[in-house]
Amino acid sequence: MTQANTVSIVIVGGGTAGWMTAAALGHFLDRGFSVRLIESEDIGTIGVGEATIPQIRMFNQALGIDEDAFIRATQASFKLGIEFVDWLRPGTRYMHAFGDVGRPVGLCAFQHYWSRGKRAGFAGGTGDYCLNELAAYAGKMHRGPALTAQTVPQMPHAYHFDAGLYAAFLRRFAEARGVIRTEGLIEAVLRHGETGDVTAVQLRSGEVVAGNLFIDCSGLRALVIGEALGSGYEDWSHWLPCDRALAVPSERVADFTPYTRSTAHDAGWQWRIPLQHRTGNGRVYCSSFISDEAAADSLLAHLDAPALADPRPIRFTTGRRAQAWKHNVIAVGLSSGFLEPLESTSIHLIQSAISRILAFLPGRSIAPAERAEYNRQTAFEMERIRDFIVLHYTLNERDEPFWRHLRDMELPGSLAERIELFRQSGHIFREGTELFSEVAWFQVMAGQGIVPRTSHAMAEAIPEADLKAYLDTINALYTREMGRYPAHADYIARHCAAQPQRIGAAA
Repeated sequence: MTQANTVSIVIVGGGTAGWMTAAALGHFLDRGFSVRLIESEDIGTIGVGEATIPQIRMFNQALGIDEDAFIRATQASFKLGIEFVDWLRPGTRYMHAFGDVGRPVGLCAFQHYWSRGKRAGFAGGTGDYCLNELAAYAGKMHRGPALTAQTVPQMPHAYHFDAGLYAAFLRRFAEARGVIRTEGLIEAVLRHGETGDVTAVQLRSGEVVAGNLFIDCSGLRALVIGEALGSGYEDWSHWLPCDRALAVPSERVADFTPYTRSTAHDAGWQWRIPLQHRTGNGRVYCSSFISDEAAADSLLAHLDAPALADPRPIRFTTGRRAQAWKHNVIAVGLSSGFLEPLESTSIHLIQSAISRILAFLPGRSIAPAERAEYNRQTAFEMERIRDFIVLHYTLNERDEPFWRHLRDMELPGSLAERIELFRQSGHIFREGTELFSEVAWFQVMAGQGIVPRTSHAMAEAIPEADLKAYLDTINALYTREMGRYPAHADYIARHCAAQPQRIGAAA
């Protein structure tokens, strides 16, 4: 194919979003496409997305990336779930663990058996019936089939990793597959006088980089999709009022947990993400309820080990881009919207956007119907994730003004209906391709204090003694299985330990 017939794809911005996009396009697109990424080392990245969900494994596997090599290169640790401390009220905790909770019987989902046992007084927390949670709290790790019984499920896992190291790892991967990197700052976005499409970007050096398709990975600035094309922004801060974050690394501690910790505070929450070489920490908060200085003081006061740098401030407005694909520009990552990293969805949203781009694969001509469907799918995904994040906030019994405001606010209709359905009858139904499963919703609603008033008729029909034996058997099976697993830190040392790295202020 001649150069004139080649579809030229220009990625504006690097970081995790840019290099994940470049790696995927460089891997999957061969003849007929060229991929070029423009970034400047003078522009920093947000870098709060160090915790992931299990879908990241599919991305790495699709690119043929060896898991242990990836873990070593990114100073990663394993993640089995997210612990929520003090979210219901001070002194409480629960976990949204990956994988199943219990197991269904026939057509009846497990939460119905659990809720009946909970009302009867003999069921434990959801974690008693979840292998991932039992292993996480015991500090254990295992990959592959169960060791004790075929009826025990495998443990799905994700990672904590250094986002900067991941971007560097993917850069090497992408450049080895023909992706061209250009260093430079963009000074102008050039558009076609009749169609309005972007034809090129002009760099501060004077170089003009032309393309057919532009992918905006410029972060919260949204240089192309927002500033140049004027795609509006749908503000969700009335549901998610946190508007600032502080991020700071600290020294690695002995409590090298295979889970993320999210701890609620008076006007927001704090994350704790353990890596091999350090711990990532951050404070997400609402500036209407706490000052920047007080938030920084609280963040540093609640670290498990000494800080390695000063807290780095980040300002944001929760919401999404009105059109993630406008003209011949597609926004990926923070340029398409921002959802606070409470459920580690930032990197997943990059991944899902890349999947949609490959599914539609626009060339020289773009049908309006393609853009409309892409934007519909993007909006649906982000709205459902938004509802799931709001769920954590609104079901609280805390007494601070920030938390009372969130408890009393009017909810999105889709969320209010889902909560009420579970509260009344224990039913949870997943709609279409939404990200979070019925089990995820179950864990959070139960963890936030809801015990359904009734259960499915099939669960109500089982004799109480049989139900208790069923629940006890699941717990015994999973506890025995987890007991065979090695410690998380020992597992990493045995299979995928990274080389020691000198930590400085840039970590």
